[in-house]
Amino acid sequence: MHSIFAAPGTAAVPIHCVTAATWPAVRTGLDAAARTFADAAGFAPRSGSHLLLPAPDGSLSAVLFGLDAEDKPSHDPFTAGRLPGLIPNGSYRLVDAPGDARLAALAFALGTYQFTRYRKRDAKDVRLEIPQSVDGEDLSRIVAAVFLARDLINTPANDMGPAELEAAARQVAEQHGAAIRSVIGDDLVTQNFPLIHAVGRAAKSAPRLIDMRWGDADAPKVTLVGKGVCFDTGGLDIKPDSAMLLMKKDMGGAASVLALAAMIMARRLKLRLRVLIPAVENSISGDAFRPRDVYRSRMGLTVEVGNTDAEGRLILADALALADEEAPDLLVDMGTLTGAARVALGPDVPPFYTHDEELAGAIAYNARAENDPLWRLPLWPGYDAMLDSKVADLSNIGTGGFAGSIVCALFLNRFVAAAKAWLHVDIYAWTPSAKPGRPEGGECQAARAVYSYLAGRYG
Repeated sequence: MHSIFAAPGTAAVPIHCVTAATWPAVRTGLDAAARTFADAAGFAPRSGSHLLLPAPDGSLSAVLFGLDAEDKPSHDPFTAGRLPGLIPNGSYRLVDAPGDARLAALAFALGTYQFTRYRKRDAKDVRLEIPQSVDGEDLSRIVAAVFLARDLINTPANDMGPAELEAAARQVAEQHGAAIRSVIGDDLVTQNFPLIHAVGRAAKSAPRLIDMRWGDADAPKVTLVGKGVCFDTGGLDIKPDSAMLLMKKDMGGAASVLALAAMIMARRLKLRLRVLIPAVENSISGDAFRPRDVYRSRMGLTVEVGNTDAEGRLILADALALADEEAPDLLVDMGTLTGAARVALGPDVPPFYTHDEELAGAIAYNARAENDPLWRLPLWPGYDAMLDSKVADLSNIGTGGFAGSIVCALFLNRFVAAAKAWLHVDIYAWTPSAKPGRPEGGECQAARAVYSYLAGRYG
C-alpha cells in the first residue's frame, strides 16, 4: 500500500470534518476541555479552517477541519487535500466526514505531493488511515500513478527529453510485465511515420515512437495515445518567451497516459492494452520543418504545415493511424494541444470529444464521480472545411482563428476510421496555483476518470 496510508489499527489522531450544520453536534461530542479550547480559539467551520486540539498532557488529541456543505456551489470534494499542509507529522483518520469518504482520502493523499528532485524540502510524514469502506489498494495504485505523471511533467526538458521519456515508459513496462519497443530517428521514415520524424528531426535527441503492449491478446483492445513533445519552442514559428516558459509540460499527454496505463496494469483489468507515445522535441535547426511544407502521413493523407507550432496534432496523427490499423474497441488520445481550450474552459476543465454518445455519457459521469473534471465539446462538422488546403488534403491549422480546440479535434478525427470508439482529450497538465489536492505544477488530468470508466467495464 502507498506509504501515505497508515495501516488499519494504527493509533491515529481523529480529524473531525465539520460543516456549519454539523458543528453543533460535533462540538457537543467533544470533552469539556476541547469545547472550551475551541470556543476560546474562535473556531468557525468555514471551508478549509482548522484547529489543533491539545490533550491534557500537551499532545495532539484531535483536529477540527471545516468544510462547505455538499449543496453549496463552493463545495469542493477535494477540500481535505488542504490537510497535509496544515497538520503536524503523524497518523490521522477522518471522522464525521460528509460526502464521499473515498474522494476525501484521495484528496488527502494527493495533497502530500512534493517535487523534490532539484531542491530539498522539509519532508512531512503525514499518514491517513483508510476508511473501512474504501479500497485502499486501488487508491494506492491511483495515487502512485498520479505522482508518476506529476514527476514526469515537472521534470525540465534537460532531464526529460525523448530518450528519458522512453526510459520512464520502459520502467513502467518492466514494473508490470509489459512488452515495449521503440522506433527511433530515421527508422521512423523507413517504417512510415513521416510526421513524427518531421517534427522531431531538428532536435539533438532523436524523435521516436514508443510502443507498449500488455494483456491477453484475445481480450478487448484498448489503445492509449499520448502526446510526448518534451519541449516545444514552436519551431520556426517560434513562441514568445511567455508562451515558451511552461513548455516542459508539453509531454503531459504522454505522462497522463503512462499514469493511466500503470493504473490499468496494476489493477490487472481484463483488456489488451496498447500505449503509443510519439516522443519528440520541437526544436529549431537547419533541419527544422517549415511553414508550407507538405508531408504524406502514415494514413496516406497529405498535410500542409500551416504553422510549426501546431506540431502536437501532427505527431498524434501518425500514432493514431497506427493504432487505428488494429481497429481497437476503444482508442483514447490525450495531449496538451490548444490554447483555445484554456480560453474556453480554463486550466482545470479539459474538453473531450467523441462521436459515441454512450461513451460520452459514461466519461462525463466518471469525471464527476472522480472529481477529475472534463467537459464535452462537439466535433462540429460545419468547421471541418476550416482545415482545407489548396495544395494538400488538409492543413494542420484552421482558417479564421476560431474554434481552435474543435478544429484540432477534427484534424485528429481524420486519422481515425476503424476504431469502434474514439475519445480525444485536450488537457492542460498543469495547475497554475495550488488548490486542495492539486499542488502548483504538473498535473495528471483525465486519467482517473478514464480509469474509473475502464475499471467499471473491464474490472
